[in-house]
Amino acid sequence: MKKPLIAVTSSRRRALFTANLNRFALWRAGASSIRLYPGKSCDPHQIDGLLIGGGDDIDVRLYDHDLFLETRIDPERDRMEIKLLEYALKHSLPVFGICRGAQILNVFLGGNLIQDIYQKYEGLRRQSTTLPKKWIDIHKESKLAAILKQDRCRVNSLHHQAIDQLGRGLTTVAHDEARIIQAVENKAERFLVAVQWHPELLVFDSAQQNLFRTFVGAARQYQEARQKL
Repeated sequence: MKKPLIAVTSSRRRALFTANLNRFALWRAGASSIRLYPGKSCDPHQIDGLLIGGGDDIDVRLYDHDLFLETRIDPERDRMEIKLLEYALKHSLPVFGICRGAQILNVFLGGNLIQDIYQKYEGLRRQSTTLPKKWIDIHKESKLAAILKQDRCRVNSLHHQAIDQLGRGLTTVAHDEARIIQAVENKAERFLVAVQWHPELLVFDSAQQNLFRTFVGAARQYQEARQKL
């Protein structure tokens, strides 16, 4: 059987390093991948999973029509990912969201975002690091805890926005010490997990890499079911 094929989203010219690391992690986990960006499409019927990676902020007008922020956004990518999510959730395609990916998933499902965590949480210590320096607590009964085999761990932190009100069907499954949401999931789906950190940067952390292995396993199950149709 061919390896499951995962679509990995990114901007056209930015965040290419993390996009390539996501593809490397998927390759290590036993999948093939294709990078999708505005202007490059694929037949969604040919993919077995969708990984939405990190990058620019989500256009705030997607969830608050009365507000506009002067931040770096990529509206073309927003539209591309929303279209892919429409297909993925309609067909129960495994979905893994990373950083921005968690945010666009939440917005797509009707939730909203904190525009800047450092403005909302006065005195919050600024963190921008690829190293695992932030402690998070994971809900013990969650799918995420079962994947990581731990309910507390350290992760990296590169975000200034975060999930606020949850989108439809999502459950919060991890918080940091400031109670900011760090992961969400929908246990009713084959695989619908999104994290606020970047596991692709934690190359030597076996628990974090198990996120990719479990995601690929779900994609393989989807591939097998699709081939039987």
